Amino acid sequence: MTEYIIVQAGGKGTRLEYLTRNKPKCLVPINNLPMLFHLFKKFPNSKFIIIGDYHFDVLDEYLKAFAGVQYLLVRSTGKQGTLSGIKDALEFLPKAKPFLLVWSDLILAEDLNIPNKGRYIGISKDFRCRWSYKDGIFEEEPSFEHGVAGLFQFENKELLKGVPEEGEFVRWLQSRNLEFDELPMYKSKEYGLLSEYEKLEPQKCRPFNQLIVKDKTIIKKAITKQGNEIADKELAWYRYVQEKSDFNHIPTIHSYEPFEMEKVIGQNIYECKEYDEQQKKTILADIIQGLKELHNIEKSETDYFSVKEAYFTKTIDRLSKVRDLIPYANQETITINNRKCRNIFFYKNQLEEKVQEFQVLQFEFLHGDCTFSNIMVNDSLKPIFIDPRGYFGYTQLFGDPDYDWAKLYYSVVGNYDQFNLKRFNLNILDGQVNIEVESNGWEHLETDFFDLIPNTVSKEKIKLLHAIIWLSLTTYAWEDFDSICGAFYLGLYYLEEVL
Repeated sequence: MTEYIIVQAGGKGTRLEYLTRNKPKCLVPINNLPMLFHLFKKFPNSKFIIIGDYHFDVLDEYLKAFAGVQYLLVRSTGKQGTLSGIKDALEFLPKAKPFLLVWSDLILAEDLNIPNKGRYIGISKDFRCRWSYKDGIFEEEPSFEHGVAGLFQFENKELLKGVPEEGEFVRWLQSRNLEFDELPMYKSKEYGLLSEYEKLEPQKCRPFNQLIVKDKTIIKKAITKQGNEIADKELAWYRYVQEKSDFNHIPTIHSYEPFEMEKVIGQNIYECKEYDEQQKKTILADIIQGLKELHNIEKSETDYFSVKEAYFTKTIDRLSKVRDLIPYANQETITINNRKCRNIFFYKNQLEEKVQEFQVLQFEFLHGDCTFSNIMVNDSLKPIFIDPRGYFGYTQLFGDPDYDWAKLYYSVVGNYDQFNLKRFNLNILDGQVNIEVESNGWEHLETDFFDLIPNTVSKEKIKLLHAIIWLSLTTYAWEDFDSICGAFYLGLYYLEEVL
């Protein structure tokens, strides 16, 4: 096991452009995990000494909230280059212990094995590096096959005695005449450039399942502990629908073990860019009618403990975890998109009172997560509901039907699905926040939405729940700092309309 790892996480990450506007580059998410956290995942039992400077406070609070490993965070002394902070980090190492030194924007291949002993240098085999190492010689020439990939293993820290406080680490190594064994780094990747990041497929905030796509069916397998819990609730939901109704707005289920369902030939609602106005109105009306049919499958008594958990307790618990992480969260008001918004941390009692104003007279059978991301339209424009939540607060299958209407509103007006794909622009500067979310293209149908849902539903309640749902997204989307902050600010922005 690699016991000690120094991570060079300093630098402004200017080559990543807008991605590092609000955070250090080591927190830029790659495949739904901050770059730095890929190292944590690969070496969960190691002790990390992390060098930071740019947005140091963001990194500090983020690690306190989510690191899950042993670490020390060292602030570099303000010098320039990849040498900055290394001298300070070495102070925390035992004298005779081997250690790794690695750049934070290097994502190591899962099957890369690093010897426990010896002096090694990581050599790129399929990505370009500015320096090369061949036949024991460093050269300042770009290379894809012999590139110096930003990973070094040393027998002890004495080998770096006299390391300067600024400049290029590799250039300094060149002057030291140290010899290394080469460690080929096939399938590893460096993400220091925006162009490399933009080659990645868009990732949703929280993937819990692996999908195996066949010709006519899809098999879903949970990939996390939380994924297993979600899968159990989802299976129970589909079984209940099949047993209790002839509801036909769901995929055909072929098997529950393994969980195999019909592959819907169509697309998610938020991808429907080509539909004209009348088609959109028809689809929205069909979605709402489908939810009404679901709600009428069966009803149950209201559980007020579940209402409080879903709308208040869970939200406050999630927010408390990230309060110190979010800029301006210590202020009573925050200006968001030129609107002065009350900060929920100072108005918790008002929120609780507002939630209590709206009585939940009866629980009904719910979908629980009917955003556009979880509704598909098949070739005949028929909406198909997928990925049900299966619970509400402490209650399985049943809950407040207004929660479904708020979740749908979350996509129609809130454009959640584009936010979930990180298609938003967040600026946190000079005491103000500006956030723009790419449009799903349906928000102009807000009036139609309220005309179509049951006339007993309070418009004010739907807007309140919409704000609460955004606030609850904060730690659910923990893998991306911008998503945490963006969800919080959008929650406050919408909450201001109803408080």
